[in-house]
Amino acid sequence: MSSRPARALTTLADLRREGLIPDSAEASLAPVAEAFRIRLTPAVQRSLGETAEPGVALQYVPTTAELTIRPEELADPIGDAAHSPVKGLTHRYPDRVILHITQTCEVYCRFCFRREAVGGAGTLTETEVEAALAYVGAHPAIWEVILTGGDPMVLSARRIGQILSRIAAIPHVEIIRFHTRVPVVAPERIDDALLDALRVRPQVMVVLHTNHPAEMTAEAAGALSRLAGAGIVLRSQSVLLRGVNDDADTLEALFRGLVRNRVQPYYLHHCDLARGTGHFRTTIAEGQRLMAELRGRLSGHCLPTYVLDIPGGYGKVPIGPGYVAEGAEPGSHVVTDPKGGRHGYRDPSRSAEAAAAEGPEASPVV
Repeated sequence: MSSRPARALTTLADLRREGLIPDSAEASLAPVAEAFRIRLTPAVQRSLGETAEPGVALQYVPTTAELTIRPEELADPIGDAAHSPVKGLTHRYPDRVILHITQTCEVYCRFCFRREAVGGAGTLTETEVEAALAYVGAHPAIWEVILTGGDPMVLSARRIGQILSRIAAIPHVEIIRFHTRVPVVAPERIDDALLDALRVRPQVMVVLHTNHPAEMTAEAAGALSRLAGAGIVLRSQSVLLRGVNDDADTLEALFRGLVRNRVQPYYLHHCDLARGTGHFRTTIAEGQRLMAELRGRLSGHCLPTYVLDIPGGYGKVPIGPGYVAEGAEPGSHVVTDPKGGRHGYRDPSRSAEAAAAEGPEASPVV
C-alpha cells in the first residue's frame, strides 16, 4: 500500500492494486460492488497501512458475505420512510427531527443501515431544504435538528454555514446535532473554515461515529482537538460488530480513547437489520454480556448506552444487561453487582411510607 495515498479507493480494481483484496477475489466481489458502493479515504488507507488492523479493514472492504440476505433483513431497517413528512426529513420523536441533507459519505461502511440509499441521490435541492425547514418552523415542539445523511460534513464549509444559519433562525430549535465520521476518516476537513461555520447558536453538537481504537489516529485526535477547542460538544456512537469490536478489550480501548480525546461515549448500537449485514451481527445476549463486563472495568462516563433501534421505525430503546430482578416477596429485589455477586434489597413498606407522609406526630411512641 502506498505510504501517502492521495485519493479515495472506489473500485475493486483500486482495492486489488493496494493489496486489500486478492486478485482472485475481484470476480466474486463484482456483485457486491454493484449493489453497495465502495469508498476508502486516504486517511483510512493510512490507518490500514500503519496498523494492519482487521477491525478497521472489515468496516470498509467488501466481502462475499454481503450477498447473503437473511429473511429478517430490511432495506429500511429503522423505518426512516415511515416517519418522513417531507423529503429529506424524519420525524420519529416529538422533540427532534433528522435532516438527511445529503446521501453522500466520505466512506461507505459495509454494515451501514442506509447502505442501499447512500451515495445515490446526492444533496437535497434548495426547494427540498426550504420545505424541510418550513416543516420544522411549523412545529414548535421540535427542539433539536439532527443533520445526517449520508454524512453532512462532506458539504463545503460555506454550505454548512448557510444551513446552520437558517436552522438557527428558527426560534424553538435550540440544538443542532451532526452525525459524522469525518473527524476519523477525513480529518483534514476539520479546518478553520468549518470551525467558523460551526460556531453558531443554537448550540452545535458533533456525534462522531467510530468503532475501533485503531481509527483514533494522530490525525483524528488533531481533528477532535480542533473541534473541542472551538467549544463544540463531542459525543460518539459506535456499532457492535462481530469481528471488529465484539470483545471487552477492544471496546474498553475504544471508549477510553474517546474520553481521552474529549468525546463522551453516547451510544453503542446493536447492529441493525440492514440487508447483507448478518455476518456483522452479534446476539443481544452477547452485547449484554460485554456491557456487564465493561461496567466492572470502566468509569460511568466511559460507558455508552447499549441500544436497539426497533425494526420498522418504532424507536430506539436501551437493551443493556439487567442488574435488578424481583425477589420472592413483594417489594424485595435481587441486585447483581459488577462481579456477578447477588444481593438482596427491599423497598420501604407502604405502611412506613404512609407514616412518614403523615408526619412525626402520627408515629407511634415506642
